[in-house]
Parts: sequence; C-alpha cells; structure tokens
Amino acid sequence: MALSASAEAPNVASRSSSEDKFEQVPQLVGHMDEDGTARLKPDSTFTLPSNSEAPRSLKKALDVAADNRRGGSSYAGSETQSEEDYDALRTDPNTVVRGGKGGGFAGEANGKGVDNPDVDKALEKIKSSSLSRPAATRLKSIPITLNKLKEKGRYILTADDDALREILRVGIERERNPSAAKRRSKFSDLVFTRRFTAFDRQNAESADSPFHGFFTLFWLGIAIYMVQIAARNYQKFGNPLGSNEIMGLMFHREVIMLGLSDGVMCASTGFSLILQKLIRKGWLSWDREGWIIQSIWQAFFLFAVLEWTLIREWPWTHTVFFVLHSVTMLMKMHNDEALELAPTVLTLNSDNGHLSESYKMRATLVRKLKQLDAVDPVATPSATTPSFSSLTTSYLDYQPTANDMNQRRHSRSKSIDNGESSINQVAAAIESGEPLDIDQILAFERIIKWEIDALSEDLKGKCTTSGNIYPTNLTVTNHFEYIVLPTLVYELEYPRSDSINWYYVAEKAVAVFGILGIMNLISQTFIYPVVVRTIEMKDAGLPLQERLKEFPWILSDLIFPFMMEYMMTWYVIWECILNLLAEVTYFADRGFYSDWWNSVSWDQFARDWNRPVHNFLLRHVYHSSISSMKVNKNTATLITFFLSACVHELVMWCLFKKLRGYLLILQMSQLPLVQLSRSRFLRGRATLGNLIFWIGIFTGPSLLCSLYLII
Repeated sequence: MALSASAEAPNVASRSSSEDKFEQVPQLVGHMDEDGTARLKPDSTFTLPSNSEAPRSLKKALDVAADNRRGGSSYAGSETQSEEDYDALRTDPNTVVRGGKGGGFAGEANGKGVDNPDVDKALEKIKSSSLSRPAATRLKSIPITLNKLKEKGRYILTADDDALREILRVGIERERNPSAAKRRSKFSDLVFTRRFTAFDRQNAESADSPFHGFFTLFWLGIAIYMVQIAARNYQKFGNPLGSNEIMGLMFHREVIMLGLSDGVMCASTGFSLILQKLIRKGWLSWDREGWIIQSIWQAFFLFAVLEWTLIREWPWTHTVFFVLHSVTMLMKMHNDEALELAPTVLTLNSDNGHLSESYKMRATLVRKLKQLDAVDPVATPSATTPSFSSLTTSYLDYQPTANDMNQRRHSRSKSIDNGESSINQVAAAIESGEPLDIDQILAFERIIKWEIDALSEDLKGKCTTSGNIYPTNLTVTNHFEYIVLPTLVYELEYPRSDSINWYYVAEKAVAVFGILGIMNLISQTFIYPVVVRTIEMKDAGLPLQERLKEFPWILSDLIFPFMMEYMMTWYVIWECILNLLAEVTYFADRGFYSDWWNSVSWDQFARDWNRPVHNFLLRHVYHSSISSMKVNKNTATLITFFLSACVHELVMWCLFKKLRGYLLILQMSQLPLVQLSRSRFLRGRATLGNLIFWIGIFTGPSLLCSLYLII
C-alpha cells in the first residue's frame, strides 16, 4: 500500500512486486468512520499466512476505483449482479456506430442546435475552461495516510482517494441497512449498434452457421406441406384456401375505415409534441402540470381506441391490429415525452420532459454566471455561506461526462443524506446579494461553469454527427420519424444505414405476404373447424361438464397448429416486418430479438424474444420501479411481469371479447418457474431447462385458446 505518515508507523500489509504475495505482518484492528478515516491499533497476535492472496474485497475496491476514474458505473454489490443491465447485451465492438448517419433533423451542422443566442455565446466562452478527463490506470495499491495518535499504539488511517472514500461510505451504509444495499444506484444506458437479426441473410454469422441447412430444410418442408394442403382444398372446395371463412372475415367490411382510423390514431400522437413545445416555451412545467396532462392524455388515448373498436363492431382481426398498434404508439409517446417514474434512472438523452428541466436549469445558471460577473469582491474573508473552504472542487479539474451527470442527479435525489448540493448553495449565495470574497467568486464561477458544461452534455446526449439536440429535436419531422422507426426507446440519434436496398425490401415484403398466406391456410384447415365445433356445442346447450370432457381432445387438436401459428407470427413480425421497416427508414440497429429458442428459463425468454418491448419495460418499468419506488429487484420484476400480462390479457379480450384472466394467470406463473430454474435442481442443466421451456411454448397457446373456447 502507498503510505504517507506524519509519524513513525508500524509495518502494514504490503505486496511484493515480484511474488504478488502478502508478507507476515501485524494486523491493524479498529473501526471505520463515515468520512473514510479508520482508527486502528496493531494486533501482534494475528499474522496473515505467507501464501494469502489479496482479499477479494480489496480487489473489488481497486477495480471499482479504476472503473469510476473511467466514468464507468457506480459501485454495486455482488447481490445486485443478477439484475439485468444494458451492459449485458453482448455485441461485436467493431459494429458499434459512433453517432451515425441521419440522426438529426434540425439545427446547425456544428451540433450546437441551441436557439438561445445568449446561451450559445456563454457556452463558447466557457468551453475552453474545462480539461479533458485523463485515462484511468489500474490501481495496484490503495493510497492512504497513516497518522500516529498521542495514545501509544493507536493510529488513524485516511483514504486519500475519492472513489475509495465513497466505497468505504457505501460499505458502512450496507452494514447498517442491508436491505438498502440491494438497490442499484445507477443503470447503464442502452447502446444502439449496427447489427443484423439472426436469420437475416445479411448476417454473415447466420449464413456460415452449421445449422443453416436445417433452416433451409424447414422452409422447404413448410412449402411442400402448404402446397399439399392447397391442392386438397382445391380438390374439395375448388379454392386453394378452402372454404375461406377467415379471409372473408378479414376483408368483408371496414378495411378502408380501419386504415383511416389507424392514420388518425398515429397523427394524434402529435399531441405530445405540442405539449413539449408548450413546456419548452415556459407556458407549462413538466415537473408540475406537464406530466399530469401527459398521463391524462395517454389514458384517454387508450380508452378512445378501445371504445372505437366497439363502436365500429370490428371483427377480431381488425381489433387486434388496431389495439396492438395503438399500444405501440402509447409506448412511443410515453418514451418520447418522458412520463418517467424517476429522473434518477433516466438515460441522458432519451426523454424530452427531463431534458426540458435540464434546459431551463442551464439557462438559469447562465444568468447566475452573468450576475456573478457583476459582483465586486470584498477585501476581507466573507462570512457568506458557503465558504471557500467548505466547497468540494476537485471534480472541477475534469470535463463533465454522461456518468457524472447521472451520478449528480442521483446525489440530488438523496439530498436527505448528503445535504443541499453545492450548486444550490452557490445559487442561493449569489441571489442573496451578500458580500463575497475573491476566493468565493472564483470558486463559484468554476462550479457554475462546470455545471453548465454538464447540462450541455445532458442536452447533447449521444449526438456526434448532427445538431439534433434538445430543443431542436422538437420538430414535426423528428417526432413522426421516431413514430415509424422500429424501436420503442427514444434517442436523439440512432445509427443509420447509408442507402436502401430495394431488392431486400421486396424480398421481405414477399416474405410477409407469403407467411400470412401460410398462417391463413393453417388457421382455416386446422383451427377454424375446432372453433366451429366448440361453438356448436355451446349453441346446442351442452352443459359445461360435458364440454370439459372434450377439453383434452380439443387441446390435442390445437397444440401443433397453434405452435405453428405462434412461430409464424413471431417470424413475420420480428424478422420480416421490422427488418423491412428498418430498411426503408435507414435504421441500422436490427437487434429485434436474440436466440430465444435456446432459452433455459422464462426470464431469459422474456428478454430475448422481443427486444424492443423488453428494452422499453427494462428502462421505464423495471429500472424506474427500483429507482423511484425503492423496491428490490424481485418486486420490480413482479411489477414488470404484471404490466406485461395485463397488456397480453387485453389482446385476449380483442380475440374473444371477454376477460377471464387465463393469460394473466399463466404469465404470472412464469415467476415461480423462473425461481425453479435457478434452483439447485435445474441450475446448470441447460438441456432440461430448454426442454421445459419448449413444452411450455407447445402447450401454452393451445391451452389458452381451449379454455376460452370451452368455458
């Protein structure tokens, strides 16, 4: 350890540079204070074994301290590592797009994009005052100061590193309140990258996969089977689609009205843009009435959509499409305008409601800076608080980063523990008009400039090639561009493609209609007759007890066709439609799903089969619940699953026009199954876990439909 002692100190544990081992030395014992100081005394009765490695807690402290110097994530205990983070997404580092083409829609090319000339001028003045943050090096020792006290054999140890002092403080808090230690103080941000889906022919790994031949065989088998079914239908009905009731149900009425209604519904999302413009102009405040208006609007939006489907008396095909599309728009509005539970979990460039507050704060600080310029310093030390000696200014030597801003927001949210922030104290001192000495003025100026730089980084977010920073992103073009992009997470800038491959677009379009045709054949041939049979049993007045006797046979008849419909539905949406939409909108991040077919637990399946929705729930429900409601990860998971189950139950209402809760119950039952997958019985048994998962996929959809049909 690196030591600097004001008096003679005893030998402490040190490491040999050649052997990386601890020597046999006296152990220092004592207690630690919250300020990072330790009152210690040597204990000659205890020595470390010569073959002892560095303690794991010491290694963790060194790693975390080095990570904090890089502007990385804050300290988190091992008990939180099971919580999913965006960092868990493994992508090829060579595919990460820095900025990307086509991210901006307004603003100057230099990326300022600020429509306040006074703010721009002040920013140009202060940009040169910040230094770049130096690269971090791996710590090999802990810098401390060891001072000998007047009492014989007693010493005081002080950690000289800010990051280590924070680790010590967190450690003491964890000892006092173990439950609070399980809460994450920060979550890393989602990174959009240039990538392709697993089954996309543009994906080199997919084309070179040793299982590529099975993929070809699967579609060849499906094609042959569909031709066989179509031939039998033509022989029996004179139509390859058979009796064709389902196709008639889809197109016999209200198709044009459905399209017009969907267009009006998408256009109505512009209300959120109008609201944000009013907030930007200062007529409304997001923290007061802004988020309330947005909440009322979103509730009205969903109610109006459901009511409209009832008024028009649409068939289930129209209703399912319209309701699901409206839920997608609802999530986009929620994300775009930051109806967020906790600002401490917001990523730095996603939500306009949060950014509006940052913008107003920056403008206020610019005014405070001008006000400070007009202050004449007094000759004697000023009694105005805060005094120069009470201010922490070491962080001002480095240019603010996104991580700094996230941590400062978290610190402000915990002001009950840390006291009033320095910037608030400085602003109050300037506003009071009390005399300030020269040291205070210089320190206040540095603090305000650093805070303005930090807020500017906040408003800029990840923008690197465009001027699409707040508030220049509040345009009709930006809003409706985001509405059509295949993502539910709003960012100021996305990685974009250079051109559109129209042959690829045509390929995906043909695939969409081809798979919809396959789904229609399967439904008409295998599912529709079973549905008709159950309806006839109810019309004939067959009692429930008698209908339940038919339940196993109906379930058996529906297992395989529903499995095929489930697979085809997933493939046509997440592989074909989203890829097609991404291609025509130049959207380069095609990470719409992961290898969910290899899932060994239901939580893994929930993460991988629908990445856009999962990322939305992870950011705006799971992380927000932990940060705002101060719940643990298990409760946050329960909240997230319950919200998702409610939306899925809404889909069942669209299909059957009745709420029974079957899907909600089955989806919530996944939580105990998740715990079972983590038990000693299933942990490490990937094949068994995957087998249980596929049994659930096979039986789940058919079981649900059978319950709704029979009961």
